[in-house]
Amino acid sequence: MRFDVLTIFPCMFAGYLNEGLLGKAITKGLIDIRLVDIRDFAEGPHRATDDRPYGGGEGMVMKPEPICDAVESIEKIGKKSLVVLLSPQGETFKQSEAWKLAELDQVIMICGRYEGIDERVRLTCVDRELSIGDYILNGGEVGAMVIIDSVSRLIPGVLGGERSAAEDSFEEGLLEYPQYTRPRIFRGKEVPEILLSGNHELIRRWRRAESLRKTLKRRPDLLTEAELTDQDKRFMSGL
Repeated sequence: MRFDVLTIFPCMFAGYLNEGLLGKAITKGLIDIRLVDIRDFAEGPHRATDDRPYGGGEGMVMKPEPICDAVESIEKIGKKSLVVLLSPQGETFKQSEAWKLAELDQVIMICGRYEGIDERVRLTCVDRELSIGDYILNGGEVGAMVIIDSVSRLIPGVLGGERSAAEDSFEEGLLEYPQYTRPRIFRGKEVPEILLSGNHELIRRWRRAESLRKTLKRRPDLLTEAELTDQDKRFMSGL
């Protein structure tokens, strides 16, 4: 899978793309990430990518020509390619959306800056708008990193275990159960005895119950869309 990221700050991605599982996935050729400097498509000696807004107002607005020219310069690969604008006005990015993007051959992401981008970019060059949350960032670069990270771990071979992604929080609409490792006792806190029992069915049930308990306490809104079994519902009724 390939990600093309359009930004005026490509250096922001340098360390991020070289570390951890993502760096290994790139080295192995499981994913391909290409950075496109929008300034390369700007005119004039200063390669300006922004200008004052028509109608007045504070701040600057990103110009349409450099962005659309940058998008059109990118070679489309495969049959499934999507142009995404990172924007606080976009649909909220969720795990279900990560799975949809993981099925594509290519995702082209536009990172906005300043007060936003010229509306004509949305109208002529963009397929989807996505937001990573209801808060304001300095630009779309962090959002692009979040989406790359979330989608990449769904690509076969990127994670070590086949079930690692499937057992993460949000995969079944619930938060993940508590995790423990050595030592058995840490500052007076012991690992739950059931995790030491060796009984995999009891452990599975305990983890499911803890996942339900944690979701009800911290993110009850998730339960409205979670796929709950009859056993889950009986357990929830007793909480």
